[in-house]
Amino acid sequence: RDPKLRRVMLKEWVAIESDSVQPVPHFRQELSRMMAVAADTLQRLGAHVASVDMGSQQLPDGQSLPIPPVILAELGNDPTKATVCFYGHLDVQPADRADGWLTDPYMLTEVDGKLYGRGATDNKGPVLAWINAVSAFRALEQDLPVNVKFIIEGMEEAGSVALEELMEKEKDRFFSGVDCVVISDNLWISKRKPAVTYGTRGNSYFTVEVKCRDQDFHSGTFGGILHEPMADLVALLGSLVDPSGHILVPGIYDEVAPLTEEEVNTYKAIDLDLEEYRNSSQVATFLFDTKEEILMHLWRYPSLSIHGIEGAFDEPGAKTVIPGRVIGKFSIRLVPHMNVSVVEKQVTQHLEDVFSKRNSSNKMVVSMALGLHPWIANINNTQYIAAKRAIRTVFGTDPDMIRDGSTIPITKMFQDIVHKSVVMIPLGAVDDGEHSQNEKINRWNYIEGTKLFAAFFFEMAQLH
Repeated sequence: RDPKLRRVMLKEWVAIESDSVQPVPHFRQELSRMMAVAADTLQRLGAHVASVDMGSQQLPDGQSLPIPPVILAELGNDPTKATVCFYGHLDVQPADRADGWLTDPYMLTEVDGKLYGRGATDNKGPVLAWINAVSAFRALEQDLPVNVKFIIEGMEEAGSVALEELMEKEKDRFFSGVDCVVISDNLWISKRKPAVTYGTRGNSYFTVEVKCRDQDFHSGTFGGILHEPMADLVALLGSLVDPSGHILVPGIYDEVAPLTEEEVNTYKAIDLDLEEYRNSSQVATFLFDTKEEILMHLWRYPSLSIHGIEGAFDEPGAKTVIPGRVIGKFSIRLVPHMNVSVVEKQVTQHLEDVFSKRNSSNKMVVSMALGLHPWIANINNTQYIAAKRAIRTVFGTDPDMIRDGSTIPITKMFQDIVHKSVVMIPLGAVDDGEHSQNEKINRWNYIEGTKLFAAFFFEMAQLH
């Protein structure tokens, strides 16, 4: 056996504290070490590996921190074969034992077939499963049925800093011969039934500021003679959505894609135990009663959520303060075929209309802090057929065809910048707890996921 093909252990990767969220030199050093370890692993497989220097990141407090390199790796360049590219990230969310972890988050710990550790499912486990699938062909001295490429980054949890520029630069080079991109950075909707994801919602994040003055007021001295900014803001936020979850911004539903019969049947086929879902969510009652309605309102209809108020008094105890300036924060999850700039205009117009009717002397400013488009793929494309066939081979069942209610900007980037179609093949179960305490991946998911990727290579080769 070739010593270069030493088995890479998930525990070794989990042990590296590759936190990209906390802007601390120690974590940036760990991130660079993580990327170097991954580059070395790919080189041992025989891949041609480039570690692209991404420069540094200027932070608001004035400090400058290095951005970890992005790995571009390729294995095989046979023009008669399909070329599949895998995107993954090796940075993680912050984790601390004191936050409620039952085990050390950076020490992979197995309990009842569950592998606990930060990054186990998001996203170190799936990246290694892809590498292990490639490694299996190497160990058996078999030719890979496809050409394989990797793009692996270390800043996904911090917004994929500088990645877009790299993709623009490489679209006609590294990505030129790619037939499809595989992302495995989300979860099944079930604990045991695999899924393929073909859409995600976008996100428009808004702030609305109401200001009388920069200083707060004493309510005994000023209460009763002011237009209070908090009262204005509460009225504005209360005008956005009704108790049934329906968004009240005029025109917001105009561009939402119409529901087709084929789509309704897709929802009917999905394996979701509503009772178990309710219990695991610890929610007494949802807004909707049926599986189909719940899934549609998570995936194919927009939703509006109010997140918080900056400048409000939120400490324990009683403080008789009138905030002089408050900022409300809310977001709208967007769906096909909603347009970010149209939504921005609709929301701004609505809040201006509501505010003008209050005849307040305060100043109101609406800003869209973030605008990310939704993504949807054609499930009849080659890579979706290949993914379904591979799942049938490995798991003996057809997958749930699902969307993701959250936003995964990288999918849209591949589609819009690189002009490559994307398939999302999650490996993790619904209860893996990505971003949460006690994140895990099941041993079964990790091993079967590796087989799934190998089967996917075969199916892509056949369809090619």
